[in-house]
Amino acid sequence: MSHLITLFEQHSYLILFTGIFLELLGLPISGEFLMSYAGYFVYQGKMSYILALLTVFVSGGAGITATYWIGKAGGYKLIEKYGKYVHLGPERYKKTSDWFESSGSKLLVFAYFIPGIRHFTGYISGISRMPFRKFIIPAYTGSFLWGFCFITLGKVLGPRWEPFHKATSKYFIIFILVFVIFLAGYLAYRFYKNQIKDFFIRFIQRLLNHLKTIRKIEIFLIFLTLVLIGMVTLMLGMAQDYLYNDFAQFNEIAEYMVKSAIYMSWMKGFLVFQPPFALASIIAITIIRIWKKGRNRVLEYLLLGVSIGGTKPFHDAIIKTFSYLQSFGFVGKFHSANFPDINATIMIIVYGTCLFLLVRHSKNKYLPIFGPLFGLILLISLAVVNIASAHNLPSDIVGGYVYGCVWIFFNFLLFEMLRLVLDRHKVEYD
Repeated sequence: MSHLITLFEQHSYLILFTGIFLELLGLPISGEFLMSYAGYFVYQGKMSYILALLTVFVSGGAGITATYWIGKAGGYKLIEKYGKYVHLGPERYKKTSDWFESSGSKLLVFAYFIPGIRHFTGYISGISRMPFRKFIIPAYTGSFLWGFCFITLGKVLGPRWEPFHKATSKYFIIFILVFVIFLAGYLAYRFYKNQIKDFFIRFIQRLLNHLKTIRKIEIFLIFLTLVLIGMVTLMLGMAQDYLYNDFAQFNEIAEYMVKSAIYMSWMKGFLVFQPPFALASIIAITIIRIWKKGRNRVLEYLLLGVSIGGTKPFHDAIIKTFSYLQSFGFVGKFHSANFPDINATIMIIVYGTCLFLLVRHSKNKYLPIFGPLFGLILLISLAVVNIASAHNLPSDIVGGYVYGCVWIFFNFLLFEMLRLVLDRHKVEYD
């Protein structure tokens, strides 16, 4: 490895150019690794940022252009000769070619970011006989954006580039699988549009016939149940990472990214929503709103009280559980005694519960959209400010948000079920 690093130091631009060019021809070379490492060299002052970008732009453009002409020169003959054996006869080939000519340019721009896809887009463009004038602009635009993103990322991360690369590689395969499934679905829709439409029309008709017997609140309960299951799964995953002290790398990268690229001084303005008086204000507004609304008062006051009042006992129970596991030797040393962060837990429970109650029966068509959006922006901004101020570890804040979500969605589900039971028995609880 040290020999490769030395070689890259001596011939940085040549290796970068050759590696990107060969990768786009189809060789198993990681362009992202090369470009990110080049960005790290830019950070160290060993390479020029502009020249590195220009190198990737030229080599990427040259590589995909070469594959285009290879595909155009020899690919069509292969399709003519063997296409019928893979269900790609003249009619299907023409349909594919027409689609790629009209929509393939969009794929060319973004395909650079998808390993396993970018290697074939040039060949497919040539085989499908896409006009070169339509090919060259998106192909070279994608090449520039690809290089800009990864070289800049390496430059911004600097010495933290390597741990970031290791951390993201864990999730890369999942991302690729999701993208491939999405792309396969899109292509299937393009070529089997009528059959898919007929299937979904029949499916939706059956579903609607079934849903006629189900009330909106029951559908809402199903939604809450699915969200709760997802949050519990995430909570357990974070608990495992916490118990085995796997957050160190995440914290290092998150802190660096927040302080160097995300945090801005104006974000401190969001801190006005964090003190106790701000939380008390939103609770008071919610209480008044429930009273004025004039229905389901007792039930919704109960939800508000249980959800917010149970925050501290819920948090203490989590801390005691982790301590209990540690005392029995199931885990090693903890990376933080504040996981999940109590302030983050309180914030998401208070604002989440109040927004839920304010939006739940609102007749304003914009509030269900902009209310949760504001809450999301607020919580993210507060997390960024607290991380930048070195008050909390990123994993503690994220843990507080996740565990808080589990608590409030559990309460939402419980009280909506109670609401349904009371409605069915026609009990007056106002």
